[in-house]
Amino acid sequence: MTKRRWKKALSLSLAAAVAAGAGFAAWSYLATDGYPKEVVRQANDLQQRIIAFDSHITLPLSFGTEGREADQDGPGRFDLVKAARGRLSGAALTIFAWPESWTGDNGPHRPTDGFVDAARHTQEVRYNAITAMVRDFPNQVGIAYTPQDMRRLHGEGKFAVFISMLNAYALGDDLDLLDQWAARGVRMFGFSYVGNNRWADSSRPLPFFNDTVDALGGLSPIGRQAVQRLNDLGVIIDVSQMSSQALGQVAELSRAPLVASHSAPRAAVDIPRNLSDKELQLIKDSGGVVQIVAFGTYLKPLSAKTQERLNSLRARFDLPPLPNQAYALMPGDPIIAGWPEQKVGEYAEGLYAILDEEPKATLKDYGDAIDYTVRKIGIDHVGLSSDFNEGGGVTGWDDVSEARNVTAELIARGYSEADITKLWGGNFLRVWEQVQHAAKPTATSSR
Repeated sequence: MTKRRWKKALSLSLAAAVAAGAGFAAWSYLATDGYPKEVVRQANDLQQRIIAFDSHITLPLSFGTEGREADQDGPGRFDLVKAARGRLSGAALTIFAWPESWTGDNGPHRPTDGFVDAARHTQEVRYNAITAMVRDFPNQVGIAYTPQDMRRLHGEGKFAVFISMLNAYALGDDLDLLDQWAARGVRMFGFSYVGNNRWADSSRPLPFFNDTVDALGGLSPIGRQAVQRLNDLGVIIDVSQMSSQALGQVAELSRAPLVASHSAPRAAVDIPRNLSDKELQLIKDSGGVVQIVAFGTYLKPLSAKTQERLNSLRARFDLPPLPNQAYALMPGDPIIAGWPEQKVGEYAEGLYAILDEEPKATLKDYGDAIDYTVRKIGIDHVGLSSDFNEGGGVTGWDDVSEARNVTAELIARGYSEADITKLWGGNFLRVWEQVQHAAKPTATSSR
C-alpha cells in the first residue's frame, strides 16, 4: 500500500480537437445514466455555451511527467483532452501540501520544521506543474488572475486555470507568505485539511498528531490576522475542512464573501467534515457560495453492513466502535500512543477492503445534495466541485470528461439553463468579483 493511500485512510485539448459536432458524437458513450435524448442534446448544447468551472481539483505530483502529459488522454482524472471532451471551461487547481513523511521507527509523531520544508517543496512541485502546462500549451490553457481573465479565456476556447491553495500547515508562522503566493497567482486559500495546524482547527483532528477537537478554539492569533490579510489581498477565503468554531470566526471577521470550495451538507451524511445548516447559512449571509463536492462518502451514508464490518475491524485492533458514519480514526483512539507503520498499513488495508465493496455514490446522490443546499440557502449560493485526485468522483462523473453528465442530471431535475449557469460557475465568478472589490487597492495582487 502506498503512503498516500493509507494517509487518506486516516482521514478520510484539446479544444480544437473536439469540434461542436464531434463533441456531441463523442459524448454518446458518456451519458451512462439513461437520460432522454432531448436532455442529452440540451446538456451538450448548454455545456458548450456556459462557463463550467470545477472549484477543486488536485494535480497528482506526477502530473506532466512521462505518461501523464497535460495534453494527452492519460490515466488521471484531469488532463486537457478530458477537459475538452467534457466541455469543462476551467478549474481551481489546488496547490495542496501535506507533511509527506511523519512516521519513524517508533511510530507516528508530530510534524517538525523539517516536515514543513517538505510540505513547501510539495507546494512548489504542484505550482511548477501548473506553470509548465501553461508555458507548454499556450494555445489551449491559461491562468485566470481575475474574473475577466476567465471570461476572456473561455471566449478564446482555452481552459482557464484558477490557482488555489489548501492547508496553512506549509506556511508555518509566516503570514507574509500569503502576499508572496498572491503575487504568484493564488486567488483562493483554505486554512485547513486533515489535522489542526497553527492557523486553524480542522473539522477532522488527526489522532496521529495528538490533535484534540477545537484545540485552538477555532482560529489562532495568526489565523485571525490571516483573515484580514486575505481580504486585503483580494484572495477568496475557503472554509472547507475548517472546524465549526473556526468557520464561524472567519464569517465574523471577514468583510468579503466566503467560499466552501469542496463541501457537502451534513444532512446528506452526518459527519463533522460536512456543513451543518447553520454553517450553510453563515456562508450565505457572507454573500458566499457552497461548492457541493462529488465525494461519495460525503453524499451517501454507509450501509449498516459496512458500518458493522468496520467496527469488527476496529475491534481486532482494540479500537472502540465508531460513531455513526465515521470510518477511519477518531481523536482519543489508542493509536495516538503510537503504532508502527506496518500496523497502520494493515489497518488501512482492511479498511479499504471494506470500503471498496460499498456501492459507489451516483449522480443521483450528488443531485440530491445540490437540491438540499439550494432549498436551504438559494440558487445564488451553490456551486459545483469534484475533488478529483483526492477521493472525489461518483458514478457518472468519474473524471473531467464526464462533466456534461452533471449538466444532464440538473436538467433532468428541472433546473433552468440560467440556474445551471449559476451553479457551474456564475455564482463563483460573482463572489470572486466581490472579494476583489473588497480588497485594498495597494495590497491587491492582480495582473
